[in-house]
Amino acid sequence: MTGEAKVTTEGIELKRNERKWTKPLWAAGWSGIPNIIIEKQQALGLSALDINIILYLSTFWWKQRDLPHPSVERIAEAVGVKPRTVQKRMAGLEKAGLMHRIERKLSKGGNSTNSYSFEGLIKEATPFALEKLKQREENEKREKDRLARKKPRLAVVGGKES
Repeated sequence: MTGEAKVTTEGIELKRNERKWTKPLWAAGWSGIPNIIIEKQQALGLSALDINIILYLSTFWWKQRDLPHPSVERIAEAVGVKPRTVQKRMAGLEKAGLMHRIERKLSKGGNSTNSYSFEGLIKEATPFALEKLKQREENEKREKDRLARKKPRLAVVGGKES
């Protein structure tokens, strides 16, 4: 974050998230996922397992066009279920229009692991995000108006009001 305050501990500069999670945990890797997807998971029709799968896939998604493509087995191992369970949940996400599986072919024939697109999830979550942003803006305006209505206090100088 630009202009973010930093703290130095034993000569090591720590950023805000490093201070929260510790430097080793943060240095081992982190993921970015919009909070609205977590907050509105029920409204989006996502189960706890769906969220775990999405969170795991997000660890592989760093560039918009470079979609995540870990194997079903790897996903299953990470979230603690059988590969067939992951396949069923992904099929459900796809049927709901929240995820799209894209087959990847090997140059010598055969298939590689699928890529996963979240365009549908992004589309479905966007109205919730816009609603939250509008509410936040209204709350900020109300607070600003409230502060503007407050009468300024008189300063007391040397025991006398001025």
